Amino acid sequence: MPPSHVERGAEAGIDQYFSDVFRVKPQIIEQHGAFNISLLSDLPLFIDPFLLFNSRKPKYRKLHDQIIAYLRFLRDKATSGQLAPGLMGAWYRFPEAKQIWLGFSKAGNRGCGLGKDFGAALHANLNRIFSDFGSETVTRSSHLEKLCLIEEGVGRDKISDFTTNLVREFLVEYTQSFAQLHIAPELRKDVAVNKVRFNYSTETWEGGRYDLPWYLGDYVLLTPKDILTRDDTWINKTDLVREFERIPESIPNEQLRAQVNNYFLKALPKQPTRKDEARAAISTVLQFPEVIEFYIRYKEENGERATSVSAEKVAYSQRLYVEQFKRLGEMLAQTTGFYGLTGNTYEESHQRIAFLKDVIENKGGHRIFYVGGRPIEREEDLHILYRLTWFATVSDVSREANDGRGPVDFKVSRGSRDKTLVEFKLAKNSQLKRNLERQVPIYERASDATKSIKVILYFSPYELQRVNDILGQLKIVGHRDIVLIDARRDNKPPGSKA
Repeated sequence: MPPSHVERGAEAGIDQYFSDVFRVKPQIIEQHGAFNISLLSDLPLFIDPFLLFNSRKPKYRKLHDQIIAYLRFLRDKATSGQLAPGLMGAWYRFPEAKQIWLGFSKAGNRGCGLGKDFGAALHANLNRIFSDFGSETVTRSSHLEKLCLIEEGVGRDKISDFTTNLVREFLVEYTQSFAQLHIAPELRKDVAVNKVRFNYSTETWEGGRYDLPWYLGDYVLLTPKDILTRDDTWINKTDLVREFERIPESIPNEQLRAQVNNYFLKALPKQPTRKDEARAAISTVLQFPEVIEFYIRYKEENGERATSVSAEKVAYSQRLYVEQFKRLGEMLAQTTGFYGLTGNTYEESHQRIAFLKDVIENKGGHRIFYVGGRPIEREEDLHILYRLTWFATVSDVSREANDGRGPVDFKVSRGSRDKTLVEFKLAKNSQLKRNLERQVPIYERASDATKSIKVILYFSPYELQRVNDILGQLKIVGHRDIVLIDARRDNKPPGSKA
């Protein structure tokens, strides 16, 4: 009988990545072109449909054509009148594609999926911003990402989820071909997969059976690295707003160009802030939807940059999340008793933080925070790393728990009476003082948690001084529940092991 995950974690390092769980060399996954995903928590990578459109690979361009064909189908149905609730559910709503282990959920791979709000937003805009599908005169093609430009709450995660569901057949076949060549039969399963292709004759989604990697009661899918991005899709609202003033210059129609400029300037107050400019830009786009077409054409014309930028970001993610974070798991597994910690959630949280602090400060663990000589810049990456320290715990560790007053980094719980909140922050966070002063006490009242711990990571003497100044102002210097972790490189023991 094979050893349990806890036993393997204690003896040989935790089974964190696809390569670990399915006993495949990482180089083989690399040769297949796939990302070696973590099976402990989602990684913040997303499928960008523009990378399908702009690819030199015919199979990717065909996938983009399939996405547009499905949107045309929805557009045509939307013109025929109001859809029955059952058809809205069947055609517009999809579960979160948890089997790819990518996206926003940092604890496990459970997301919210594409619910009624996304479906309603897409349906409502089909006759407005998607009315010219297939007959564009400005852009080279139609693009799903249009929706995120004008609709609040539709971002990279929703676009990626929708794209994933529409190319699911490709992903399951891509994974199946790999699994049958490289994964032992006992680690695979013949499984029914729903909604893999759309039948335009019957107007229904069809399923199929596939031989796929099987883990913790579900199948797992691999995703090619060259369709992934890390921060945002190439066509996105942030760039639209940031580059808005340049867009009218590319409009050949002099009258339209003048109207757009005039509307935008009138929407601005006398001394506009960046937020004012963003609101004015969105307002102008809603008034003149044609502007979107010229912005997208600009993005199309610079498509090669999309490919190179995404490749660079995915390579960074590979180094940080897979190569370097894996080393932390190995170091923690070598720490006697680490994955067998017990106690209530408050004491266990402190013990795991203490172990992490010791590995970073005294055993060379600080090195995992540096990529290309520079420290990590996002707290999101720190949160993913901290999640590793809760491998094999009996506690429920929820990421971004929201109990009515906003999200908190982690809520560790065992039932309703044993809860601990853990906040992980970078010392350079501009809102650090406000967070320490107000945020966690609010979360405590909202979630009925009685204990909370704040962990602050710093990379320089300046950042340490800044944190100490804040703690002094708040009169909480030396508080047990404020844990500082020194990740500097210039003060570590020369013999530290990494």
